Amino acid sequence: ERLKWEWNSLIYAFFSPSPTIEYVGGHRSHVFRCAAKGCGKTVCRFLDNSDARSTENLCKHVGKCWGEDVLHQVFEFGNVKAACEAVKSFTENGSITVAFKWKNKEQVQFSHRPHKKWQTRAEIVRWVVESACPFNIVDDPGFGCLMKMGRPGYYLPNPCTVSRDIRKAFVCVCQKLADKLQAYGGELNFATDTWTAPNHRSFAAVTVHLEEDSKPLVIPLDVVEVARVSQILTLMYLICLRGAYSHILVQCWPANSQRC
Repeated sequence: ERLKWEWNSLIYAFFSPSPTIEYVGGHRSHVFRCAAKGCGKTVCRFLDNSDARSTENLCKHVGKCWGEDVLHQVFEFGNVKAACEAVKSFTENGSITVAFKWKNKEQVQFSHRPHKKWQTRAEIVRWVVESACPFNIVDDPGFGCLMKMGRPGYYLPNPCTVSRDIRKAFVCVCQKLADKLQAYGGELNFATDTWTAPNHRSFAAVTVHLEEDSKPLVIPLDVVEVARVSQILTLMYLICLRGAYSHILVQCWPANSQRC
């Protein structure tokens, strides 16, 4: 309680007013619990170090959890009491929604700031592509109800916009993939696979295999329908190459390159 009177930084408004005293790894520390709904994460500040009054770790967590813009806005209030009221208003305001951000492949971290217009379009592109959803799913009444309930002005793109965005993303991905493969310092291994669907249509796929961050990486370059199945494997292979990764690699690759 004595130390709390010396905490004048506005960063404390984002945490529970009464931190706990715990021993972490044998070190006595103050444990601050984030006040954001659904967060519940704690930040430790060791008391036996020279930086026992430092707020650096607290600021880092708030920047990731609440957003840098919210942090800067609260700092403009000038006193802790006004900052606490502002943070309380944020946590109770139903128009403040969560927007996800990939932290790594295994964990998703949520923010308390709503998506901006361009972020909404980008997330819908990723969702539609990864889940193989039709473009007109954004016109689904149930989806619209979930997205606009409590925030009727929330922006949702129409199916034509989603279609254009996906096409633009595809073109950009092709170029970035070509640049990535050209700049790769190791060996690139290309493979093909063919199969027949239950409707008796034949398909061929081309993939590239490489190593990234000491882990094997497989990238599908294209899937093409084989109009006529031939027993000549060489012809099949040329069809795959021409229809699959030629437009990604060959057109972008320097004419004198020998790395493929």
